Amino acid sequence: MNRSLESLALATTFVLCACAQKDAAKTDSPAVAQSGAAAAAPASRGTFDPATHTAVIHAKDFAFEAPDSVSAGFMTFRLINDGPNLHHVQIIRLDSGKTVADLEAAFKNPGPPPKWIVAAGGPNAPNPGAESVATFDLQPGNYALMCFVDIPGKVPHFAKGMIHALKVTPASGTPAPEPTAAITITLADYSFTTTGPLTTAGEHTFKVVNKGPQEHEVEVVRLAPGKTMKDVGAWMEKAMAGTAEGPPPIDAIGGIAGEMPGMTQYFTANLTPGNYVLLCFVPDLKDQKLHLDHGMIKEFTVK
Repeated sequence: MNRSLESLALATTFVLCACAQKDAAKTDSPAVAQSGAAAAAPASRGTFDPATHTAVIHAKDFAFEAPDSVSAGFMTFRLINDGPNLHHVQIIRLDSGKTVADLEAAFKNPGPPPKWIVAAGGPNAPNPGAESVATFDLQPGNYALMCFVDIPGKVPHFAKGMIHALKVTPASGTPAPEPTAAITITLADYSFTTTGPLTTAGEHTFKVVNKGPQEHEVEVVRLAPGKTMKDVGAWMEKAMAGTAEGPPPIDAIGGIAGEMPGMTQYFTANLTPGNYVLLCFVPDLKDQKLHLDHGMIKEFTVK
């Protein structure tokens, strides 16, 4: 994760900010069909259920409601975006006994973050009013939940309060099994390789394996009917200039936040018929261009 803070924020939001602007006025927007189940608020918020090894995280402007501790092993993180803006959960592992206070101090210094800051994954951004789910194997230690989305105002949300300390305690009780996935996405520099029924509608579990030498992520977006990535690029140019008109040409589905080489994560998504794109917004270690600019884009159609 040796990249600048500014680049990390940009990587997470370059295209996705379109979705947030679309629903900015809909504080209680229902989930769109292709984004998964509607995000109805449960009785308890920010919870950890040791029986199911599931942590529920609510994201809002601008805070997380999340548990303070979970147990090690395969953990499922369910992100519910209470909106109205886009949010994700980038889980950061803090090695060498470091704490969130050390993390905040490190981010005040210019230059790449220190090596004890490790991108450990997490549920990537769903539309406002929707949710995303990610599962992976957690090791005991200190972690931080962070949102690097920087809209509105081009200020990363963690700087507005979206940072939450998480303690991972040694595993106890019956461990959760590793998920079973019908679709595998292999990440490399700079490609997505998929196996399984990617073009079949329905709810799927995806296994994401990073075999590249760099950090990568997966954000799944659904193109609006009749739109292409060229339309997305044109719309974004106008959005950055403050001259965009009409709704954005994409919906954010979710996926997995940045994971380091050798890591594996799982996520679930409900895909309805339409045209989709897998994207990686992580900046390259060599030239700081986004990985999508290096060709890390994969379009597919669900029938």
